[in-house]
Amino acid sequence: MPELPEVETTRRGLAPHLEGRRVAGVVLRRPDLRWPIPPEVARHLPGQRIDAVRRRAKYLLLDTAAGSALLHLGMSGSLRVLPGRLAPGTHDHVDIRIAGRGGKVLRFNDPRRFGCLLWQAPGDVHPLLRGLGPEPLSDDFDGDYLHTRSRGRNAPVKSFLMDQRIVVGVGNIYAAEALFAAGISPLRAAGRVSRERYRGLADAVKAILAAAIRRGGTTLRDFTAPDGAPGYFEQELAVYGRGGLPCPACGRPLRQASIGQRASAWCAHCQR
Repeated sequence: MPELPEVETTRRGLAPHLEGRRVAGVVLRRPDLRWPIPPEVARHLPGQRIDAVRRRAKYLLLDTAAGSALLHLGMSGSLRVLPGRLAPGTHDHVDIRIAGRGGKVLRFNDPRRFGCLLWQAPGDVHPLLRGLGPEPLSDDFDGDYLHTRSRGRNAPVKSFLMDQRIVVGVGNIYAAEALFAAGISPLRAAGRVSRERYRGLADAVKAILAAAIRRGGTTLRDFTAPDGAPGYFEQELAVYGRGGLPCPACGRPLRQASIGQRASAWCAHCQR
């Protein structure tokens, strides 16, 4: 599933093509993806100018005066700006036609249909976005915040870090990498991590996410950027998916287990 760096890479790729442009029309080749596509999308979006392409957590929002189209890439979805004359493929479920001489379309391809296209009315917050924690790259997210929210929690720190109510967008890959960089065992109870170590963890989260965005995200299955290029951060992963292989720091075999029903790898020597 695309995580925050992949979604941010997509946003940055789309924004120059969409912001300030008007929507000429919407083509829905099926009535639903993960959930039914609300009629407001086809009713309100055509004729509107896209004022901004935003990201909140792993969701993308196309903001207009009439409301916002809310998109999620699901497990294998992708958004590409393509020539409108290009015939749609089997899994090209949605086209948002962009007004102008180029005749471009924003095409939503989703083979597994776990993505979504929903609608957020002006001044409202969609239920999927309510109750979410701060953005990890914002000033609201730091070690002091993590320390305060973790008090009294016995859940593993990795599960705590992946809780979207605590902080958004830190999925399995980047949680594993940040905990390794901070030297914290993913099994340690969240409430037993000190303030100082949480400061190191927050810094690691920010640094790793920023590096992944610079590298275009991580391609593990299907992710590609809007220009069709893969993400390259996979080449820099230290522990994720490397259970049993040597630790890049000490050379000892990395351990692997399921934590919170997610595959996890870590170094029992370097991470305490």
